[in-house]
Amino acid sequence: MAPPPRAHPLARAPIADRASGFLGQAWDRGWLPEPALDADELWALAAKGFRNRAEEAEIGGRRPDDVADFRLRLHVLTEAVQDEADLNPLGRAMAHGQLMRVIRARLRFGELWSRRPELLATRLAPPIIVIGHMRSGTTRIHKLLAADPAHSHTRYCDAWHPVPSTPDLRLARGAIDIALLRGLNPWVQSIHPMASGEVEEELAWIAGALNHSIYESQWRIPTYSAFSEARDPAPVYREFARVLRTDAAYRGLADKPRVLKVPQFAEDLATLLVQFPDARLVLAQRDTDAVLRSAVSLAANQMAIQSDSCELDRIEALWRHKIALREKRMETALAEWPGPIARLHFDALNADWEGEIRRTYAELGLDLSDAALTAMRATMADSQSGDHRAHSQQLKRFAARG
Repeated sequence: MAPPPRAHPLARAPIADRASGFLGQAWDRGWLPEPALDADELWALAAKGFRNRAEEAEIGGRRPDDVADFRLRLHVLTEAVQDEADLNPLGRAMAHGQLMRVIRARLRFGELWSRRPELLATRLAPPIIVIGHMRSGTTRIHKLLAADPAHSHTRYCDAWHPVPSTPDLRLARGAIDIALLRGLNPWVQSIHPMASGEVEEELAWIAGALNHSIYESQWRIPTYSAFSEARDPAPVYREFARVLRTDAAYRGLADKPRVLKVPQFAEDLATLLVQFPDARLVLAQRDTDAVLRSAVSLAANQMAIQSDSCELDRIEALWRHKIALREKRMETALAEWPGPIARLHFDALNADWEGEIRRTYAELGLDLSDAALTAMRATMADSQSGDHRAHSQQLKRFAARG
C-alpha cells in the first residue's frame, strides 16, 4: 500500500480550526448560506451594488481584449478552485471573499476611469523594479530602496484597497485586514511583516487582474496555474499600469520613481518591461536550494489554513517548476534588455548591506543621499527586531518534514 501523502506538519491556529468548524456546521444546518464560488454567481453578486452600471464599469478605461481576458480567467480559476483545491469551510469562505473583493474593485476602477480618464494618462517617473524569486531577499531590497525619500512606494493599504475613495478609510481597512489575518495565521508576521501604512509589494494589483501567482501559493489549482502560465500576461500588466498611474496621481507621487516588487515579475518580465521601458532593474539573487526551501515553507503555511490536505511533496514540485520557469523567462528577457541593471546577492547583502546599496545606486545612475542612508539604517534596525528575528527559525519549522 502506498504511504499517505505527507501533509504539512504545522497545526493551524485554534481560531482557524474553530472558524472552519463553525462555518461547516452553519452551512450544514442552514444557518448561513454556503458562499458562492461559481464565476457567474460571483459576478452577479458583485454587480448588484452597481445596478445598471456594471457593464459600463467593466469596460471603463479598458481594451475589449482586457475585459475578455478577465472573464475567461475568472471562469477557469473558479472551476479549478472547486474541482482541485479541496478547500475546508474556512478556505471556501476566504476564497469567496478574495474573489468578491477582486470583482468589486475591478468594477469600481472602471467607474472611476469612466469619470476621470485623465488618470490613465498620468506620466510616471521611471520606476525602480526589484526582480527575483520569492524569499531571495527581494523584500529587504524593496524596503531599503523605498526608504529613500527621493523614491515612492506602495503601502499595504494601497495594495489591498487600491480604489481611492472619499473619505479615504484605506489605512483603517488595511489595519483591520492585518488584525484578522494575524488571528487566523499568527505566524504570518514572522514570515512577511506588514503594517497598513508601510511598504508593501504590488502582488494584490496583479491578483486583481487574476494573475495566478497569489492563488497558486494558497490553493492547489494546477489547471489554472498551467492555463495562466501559458497565457499572454499583457492584459494583467496593462491593468497593473492603470492602477499604478491612478495611485500615483491620487497620492501626488507621479514625479518620484516608484520602487516596485512582486516575485511574479520574474516570470512575466518581458511583458512588464513593455509597460515600463525606462525602468531601472535590481536583480535579487540567492542559492536556489535556499529559495526553494523558503518558498515551500511559505506556501505550505498559507495552504494549511485553507485546506485539510496540504501536501508538501506537491508544493515542492510546484515550486521547483516555478523557479525553473522564472529563471528561464527572466534570462530571456534580460538578454534583450538595454537598460540599467544592478545585481544583489542575498549573502553579500547580509555581509555588507551599505556597501551593496552604494554599488547598486552607482550602477543604476542614482544619487545616494545622506538622508536616504539614515532612513535605510533605521529600516534595517527595525527589520532586526521583534517578529523579524524569528523569521528564519519559523521558516525552518514550517519546512520540517513529519
